[in-house]
Amino acid sequence: MLLPAQLGSIANALSVVDKLRAAHSAQTDLRVLVGAVKRVQSARFRRCYADALNHRDWGAASEFFLLDLYGDKDFSQRDQQFGRIAPAMERLFPSSVVAVATALVHLHAISEQLDHQMALALRDLLGTSANDAAVKTAYVQAWRLVGQAPARHAQLNMALHLGRELVALTRITGLRTMLRMMRGPAGTAGLGHLQVFLERGFDTFATMQRSKSGADAFLAMVNTRESAWIERLFDTSMTNTSGSRDWPELE
Repeated sequence: MLLPAQLGSIANALSVVDKLRAAHSAQTDLRVLVGAVKRVQSARFRRCYADALNHRDWGAASEFFLLDLYGDKDFSQRDQQFGRIAPAMERLFPSSVVAVATALVHLHAISEQLDHQMALALRDLLGTSANDAAVKTAYVQAWRLVGQAPARHAQLNMALHLGRELVALTRITGLRTMLRMMRGPAGTAGLGHLQVFLERGFDTFATMQRSKSGADAFLAMVNTRESAWIERLFDTSMTNTSGSRDWPELE
């Protein structure tokens, strides 16, 4: 399990993801389980943050976290685009944009490693029973089998760090104009997914930063809820580890 300090460059982090993707392609049952893990986690996020998703100031940011950071969609095209441009990023983009890209890829690599380990644990627990209902029921048990508390906290810290880096982008004069001017070249160079992520992240946090609630309050809310979620799942005093009755977030 590689943590942010060990992942190094964008290219190195993406190579970790590529190896996991290759392993999933070679093992259909593992690929199915990884997909089920992501769907269960995405559904949990949507339930836990229902109020934030409907919040006047936080709705767009919550949707951004759900779809672009913790979502169950296929990020392979975005990863390929990051991989192509990674060697030239420091030359082509401001350091603040490079910091956002690095944070995103590091978070992505940590998340993929943890989802992979969850899938392995669930395969041991469930065998070929890989439907979402079975995964949800065995999720807590698999979480504890995987362990990796430092990686879980690192995943959260990297998500918060990415949010803070996006806030920093919004303070750079003229960056929004520069991003808009990049649309044509990015499309020509086959970097459309990267461009969409940067614009979506910038606009989401810029709008929230101008709101009454502000981005800091949103990130503090995410930190509080996810920290409590992590601690709760590692709390061995909870005896019903194979069912979801004690875990309303999984209902």
